[in-house]
Amino acid sequence: MPSGYSFVIADDHPLFRGALREALAGIGNVAAIHEAGDFESAKALVVANEDVDLVLLDLSMPGASGLSGLVSLRGIHPAVPLIVVSAHDDPATIRRALDLGASGFISKSASMEEIRNAVQSVLAGDIAAPVGVDLGVERDPEISDLIKRLQALTPQQTRVLGMLAEGLLNKQIAYELGVSEATIKAHVSAILQKLGVDSRTQAVILLSKIGTDPLQTNS
Repeated sequence: MPSGYSFVIADDHPLFRGALREALAGIGNVAAIHEAGDFESAKALVVANEDVDLVLLDLSMPGASGLSGLVSLRGIHPAVPLIVVSAHDDPATIRRALDLGASGFISKSASMEEIRNAVQSVLAGDIAAPVGVDLGVERDPEISDLIKRLQALTPQQTRVLGMLAEGLLNKQIAYELGVSEATIKAHVSAILQKLGVDSRTQAVILLSKIGTDPLQTNS
Protein backbone atom coordinates (compact mmCIF):
# COMPACT_ATOMS: atom_id res chain seq x y z
CA MET A 1 0.00 0.00 0.00
CA PRO A 2 1.24 3.53 -0.73
CA SER A 3 1.97 5.81 2.21
CA GLY A 4 -1.06 8.00 1.49
CA TYR A 5 -3.41 9.41 -1.12
CA SER A 6 -2.15 11.67 -3.88
CA PHE A 7 -4.56 14.24 -5.34
CA VAL A 8 -4.58 16.77 -8.17
CA ILE A 9 -6.80 19.86 -7.76
CA ALA A 10 -7.36 21.72 -11.05
CA ASP A 11 -9.19 25.02 -10.55
CA ASP A 12 -8.31 28.58 -11.51
CA HIS A 13 -9.64 30.15 -8.28
CA PRO A 14 -7.03 30.03 -5.48
CA LEU A 15 -9.68 30.41 -2.76
CA PHE A 16 -11.67 27.47 -4.03
CA ARG A 17 -8.50 25.38 -4.44
CA GLY A 18 -7.82 26.19 -0.80
CA ALA A 19 -11.30 24.99 0.19
CA LEU A 20 -10.82 21.74 -1.74
CA ARG A 21 -7.37 21.27 -0.18
CA GLU A 22 -8.89 21.72 3.29
CA ALA A 23 -11.64 19.20 2.48
CA LEU A 24 -9.09 16.66 1.21
CA ALA A 25 -6.80 17.16 4.20
CA GLY A 26 -9.73 16.28 6.45
CA ILE A 27 -9.94 12.81 4.88
CA GLY A 28 -6.67 11.75 6.47
CA ASN A 29 -3.86 9.60 5.06
CA VAL A 30 -3.00 12.24 2.43
CA ALA A 31 0.54 12.11 1.05
CA ALA A 32 0.37 14.84 -1.59
CA ILE A 33 -2.01 17.47 -2.95
CA HIS A 34 -0.91 18.97 -6.28
CA GLU A 35 -2.58 22.15 -7.53
CA ALA A 36 -3.06 23.56 -11.04
CA GLY A 37 -4.59 26.90 -11.99
CA ASP A 38 -5.00 26.19 -15.69
CA PHE A 39 -5.66 23.18 -17.89
CA GLU A 40 -2.11 22.91 -19.29
CA SER A 41 -0.71 22.66 -15.76
CA ALA A 42 -3.39 20.12 -14.83
CA LYS A 43 -2.43 17.89 -17.77
CA ALA A 44 1.26 18.20 -16.91
CA LEU A 45 0.56 17.15 -13.30
CA VAL A 46 -1.49 14.13 -14.38
CA VAL A 47 1.25 13.04 -16.80
CA ALA A 48 4.02 13.58 -14.22
CA ASN A 49 2.27 11.85 -11.31
CA GLU A 50 1.33 8.35 -12.41
CA ASP A 51 0.57 7.40 -8.82
CA VAL A 52 -2.19 10.04 -8.44
CA ASP A 53 -5.31 8.56 -6.84
CA LEU A 54 -7.88 11.20 -7.79
CA VAL A 55 -8.23 14.33 -9.93
CA LEU A 56 -10.67 17.13 -9.10
CA LEU A 57 -11.34 19.15 -12.27
CA ASP A 58 -13.11 22.48 -12.68
CA LEU A 59 -14.94 22.60 -16.04
CA SER A 60 -14.35 26.33 -16.53
CA MET A 61 -10.69 27.16 -16.34
CA PRO A 62 -8.15 28.66 -18.77
CA GLY A 63 -7.29 26.17 -21.53
CA ALA A 64 -10.30 23.90 -20.98
CA SER A 65 -13.59 24.10 -22.84
CA GLY A 66 -16.21 22.53 -20.63
CA LEU A 67 -16.56 18.77 -20.87
CA SER A 68 -13.96 18.52 -23.65
CA GLY A 69 -11.35 19.09 -20.91
CA LEU A 70 -12.73 16.06 -19.09
CA VAL A 71 -12.47 13.98 -22.29
CA SER A 72 -8.83 15.03 -22.77
CA LEU A 73 -7.80 14.19 -19.21
CA ARG A 74 -9.58 10.82 -19.34
CA GLY A 75 -7.50 10.03 -22.43
CA ILE A 76 -4.24 10.85 -20.66
CA HIS A 77 -4.86 8.71 -17.58
CA PRO A 78 -8.00 6.56 -18.06
CA ALA A 79 -7.45 4.50 -14.91
CA VAL A 80 -7.45 7.47 -12.54
CA PRO A 81 -10.83 8.50 -11.08
CA LEU A 82 -11.82 12.06 -11.87
CA ILE A 83 -14.42 14.22 -10.12
CA VAL A 84 -15.82 17.22 -11.96
CA VAL A 85 -16.20 20.30 -9.75
CA SER A 86 -18.42 22.97 -11.29
CA ALA A 87 -20.80 25.85 -10.64
CA HIS A 88 -22.78 24.53 -13.64
CA ASP A 89 -24.62 21.92 -11.60
CA ASP A 90 -27.78 21.41 -13.65
CA PRO A 91 -28.86 17.77 -14.22
CA ALA A 92 -27.80 17.79 -17.91
CA THR A 93 -24.23 18.85 -17.08
CA ILE A 94 -23.91 16.30 -14.26
CA ARG A 95 -25.30 13.48 -16.41
CA ARG A 96 -23.05 14.31 -19.36
CA ALA A 97 -19.96 14.48 -17.13
CA LEU A 98 -20.70 11.01 -15.72
CA ASP A 99 -21.50 9.64 -19.21
CA LEU A 100 -18.12 10.90 -20.44
CA GLY A 101 -16.16 9.08 -17.75
CA ALA A 102 -16.22 11.21 -14.61
CA SER A 103 -16.42 9.17 -11.41
CA GLY A 104 -18.23 11.93 -9.59
CA PHE A 105 -19.60 15.46 -9.66
CA ILE A 106 -19.34 18.10 -6.93
CA SER A 107 -21.25 21.37 -7.11
CA LYS A 108 -19.24 24.46 -6.15
CA SER A 109 -22.02 25.20 -3.68
CA ALA A 110 -21.41 21.89 -1.85
CA SER A 111 -20.52 21.90 1.84
CA MET A 112 -17.16 20.70 3.15
CA GLU A 113 -18.83 17.51 4.36
CA GLU A 114 -20.45 16.88 0.95
CA ILE A 115 -17.08 17.32 -0.77
CA ARG A 116 -15.41 14.85 1.61
CA ASN A 117 -18.22 12.33 1.24
CA ALA A 118 -18.03 12.51 -2.56
CA VAL A 119 -14.23 12.06 -2.56
CA GLN A 120 -14.40 9.13 -0.13
CA SER A 121 -17.14 7.47 -2.22
CA VAL A 122 -15.03 7.70 -5.38
CA LEU A 123 -11.87 6.49 -3.61
CA ALA A 124 -13.94 3.48 -2.49
CA GLY A 125 -14.81 2.75 -6.13
CA ASP A 126 -18.30 4.25 -6.22
CA ILE A 127 -19.84 6.99 -8.38
CA ALA A 128 -20.63 10.23 -6.53
CA ALA A 129 -23.45 12.48 -7.73
CA PRO A 130 -25.20 15.26 -5.80
CA VAL A 131 -27.91 13.86 -3.53
CA GLY A 132 -31.51 14.50 -4.53
CA VAL A 133 -30.80 15.49 -8.15
CA ASP A 134 -32.79 13.64 -10.83
CA LEU A 135 -30.32 13.28 -13.71
CA GLY A 136 -33.06 12.33 -16.18
CA VAL A 137 -32.17 11.31 -19.72
CA GLU A 138 -30.42 13.12 -22.58
CA ARG A 139 -32.99 15.09 -24.56
CA ASP A 140 -30.65 16.39 -27.24
CA PRO A 141 -30.28 13.58 -29.83
CA GLU A 142 -27.15 15.18 -31.32
CA ILE A 143 -25.37 15.30 -27.94
CA SER A 144 -26.57 11.78 -27.11
CA ASP A 145 -25.10 10.47 -30.38
CA LEU A 146 -21.85 12.38 -29.84
CA ILE A 147 -21.41 10.96 -26.31
CA LYS A 148 -21.91 7.42 -27.65
CA ARG A 149 -19.32 8.03 -30.37
CA LEU A 150 -16.82 9.44 -27.85
CA GLN A 151 -17.42 6.44 -25.57
CA ALA A 152 -16.40 4.19 -28.49
CA LEU A 153 -12.90 5.71 -28.65
CA THR A 154 -10.01 3.85 -27.01
CA PRO A 155 -8.05 5.78 -24.33
CA GLN A 156 -5.20 6.42 -26.79
CA GLN A 157 -7.64 7.64 -29.46
CA THR A 158 -9.25 9.90 -26.87
CA ARG A 159 -5.85 11.31 -25.97
CA VAL A 160 -4.99 11.89 -29.64
CA LEU A 161 -8.35 13.66 -30.16
CA GLY A 162 -7.57 15.96 -27.23
CA MET A 163 -4.19 16.80 -28.80
CA LEU A 164 -5.84 17.45 -32.18
CA ALA A 165 -8.10 19.91 -30.35
CA GLU A 166 -4.95 21.68 -29.14
CA GLY A 167 -3.91 22.13 -32.77
CA LEU A 168 -0.97 19.72 -32.69
CA LEU A 169 0.24 18.14 -35.94
CA ASN A 170 0.61 14.36 -36.36
CA LYS A 171 4.40 14.73 -36.07
CA GLN A 172 4.08 16.64 -32.78
CA ILE A 173 1.58 14.15 -31.35
CA ALA A 174 3.84 11.24 -32.34
CA TYR A 175 6.77 12.91 -30.53
CA GLU A 176 4.69 13.62 -27.40
CA LEU A 177 3.39 10.04 -27.20
CA GLY A 178 6.65 8.36 -28.22
CA VAL A 179 5.17 6.53 -31.21
CA SER A 180 5.59 6.69 -34.98
CA GLU A 181 3.79 9.21 -37.17
CA ALA A 182 2.20 6.26 -39.01
CA THR A 183 0.65 5.11 -35.73
CA ILE A 184 -0.86 8.56 -35.17
CA LYS A 185 -2.23 8.60 -38.75
CA ALA A 186 -3.92 5.27 -38.02
CA HIS A 187 -5.38 6.67 -34.78
CA VAL A 188 -6.66 9.78 -36.59
CA SER A 189 -8.31 7.64 -39.28
CA ALA A 190 -10.01 5.53 -36.60
CA ILE A 191 -11.15 8.65 -34.72
CA LEU A 192 -12.68 10.18 -37.86
CA GLN A 193 -14.46 6.92 -38.63
CA LYS A 194 -15.87 6.51 -35.12
CA LEU A 195 -16.98 10.14 -34.94
CA GLY A 196 -18.49 9.97 -38.42
CA VAL A 197 -16.56 12.95 -39.81
CA ASP A 198 -14.24 13.51 -42.78
CA SER A 199 -11.53 15.76 -41.37
CA ARG A 200 -9.54 16.63 -38.26
CA THR A 201 -11.21 20.05 -38.23
CA GLN A 202 -14.68 18.47 -38.16
CA ALA A 203 -13.58 16.16 -35.32
CA VAL A 204 -12.38 19.15 -33.26
CA ILE A 205 -15.60 21.07 -33.96
CA LEU A 206 -17.59 18.03 -32.86
CA LEU A 207 -15.60 17.80 -29.62
CA SER A 208 -16.21 21.50 -28.96
CA LYS A 209 -19.97 20.84 -29.03
CA ILE A 210 -19.65 19.37 -25.56
CA GLY A 211 -17.90 22.52 -24.41
CA THR A 212 -19.48 25.00 -22.04
CA ASP A 213 -22.21 26.60 -24.15
CA PRO A 214 -24.39 23.54 -24.85
CA LEU A 215 -24.32 22.78 -21.13
CA GLN A 216 -26.79 25.58 -20.58
CA THR A 217 -29.41 23.81 -22.71
CA ASN A 218 -31.80 21.06 -21.69
CA SER A 219 -31.32 21.78 -18.00
